[in-house]
Amino acid sequence: MDNFKSTNTERRFKAHVSALGTTQLHLRNPYIIAWWSAAFPGFGHLLLSKYLRGYALFIWEIFVNNMANINQAMVYSFTGNIEMAKAVLEPRWMLLYIPVYIYGIWDSYRTSVDMNKVFLLAEHENANFNTYTIGALEINYLDKRRPLMAVIWSLFTPGLGQLYIHRVVTAIFTMAFMILFVYFSGILVAFHYLFLGEITQATQVMDPQWLLFIPSHVGFSVYDSYVNTVENNKLFESEQRKFLMEKYQQYRVKIPISVDGVK
Repeated sequence: MDNFKSTNTERRFKAHVSALGTTQLHLRNPYIIAWWSAAFPGFGHLLLSKYLRGYALFIWEIFVNNMANINQAMVYSFTGNIEMAKAVLEPRWMLLYIPVYIYGIWDSYRTSVDMNKVFLLAEHENANFNTYTIGALEINYLDKRRPLMAVIWSLFTPGLGQLYIHRVVTAIFTMAFMILFVYFSGILVAFHYLFLGEITQATQVMDPQWLLFIPSHVGFSVYDSYVNTVENNKLFESEQRKFLMEKYQQYRVKIPISVDGVK
């Protein structure tokens, strides 16, 4: 199916199937995309399959957030310790954080609106696209998967849901940073002490600065895997419908209609 990469006989394609995953256009709620960008910069762009932009904002968030101690300040704010929150913040990094954070929200909203328009045009053109690829490293093809299974595996370990639907790059990225967050937050050590009944020790070993990255990361993995499983299923049905109409519908039996005994 490499000919689809080198030729552009149609203006727009709804999807592309490669060894690294299935990338597709579909309708998205711009407000939901913007909300995910607000929850964690980069997530909104990853949901739009804008991977380079999403990964750049994601890594920027982790680096600048840690340098500014923003998560640590949030924890102090939640517990009512405002003076400590102000004390741990690093103003030079915090002021650098704000404009890029706002940009991530604005750009993901703007991009989702534009991509919805492109999808409607691509849906109208209904151009052919590759649905199967096989190579030395991977095999990928359109088929139907269960959204619930994607959610369950994402809850067990973020990234497994993406592997289930063959979003390889996003899966590796998600799993790698989940390992990073879990290790530096000390959450598994805290669970160990919690099972032993040592509550105080469990609280002390956790690092709030890294811990606050985990809820958004898990939530994104669940949402991303669920939505893409549903949309992949729709894409499979759409492609299958077009294939059957083009290859078989013309051969259907046409029964003559008789009117008052006259054919």
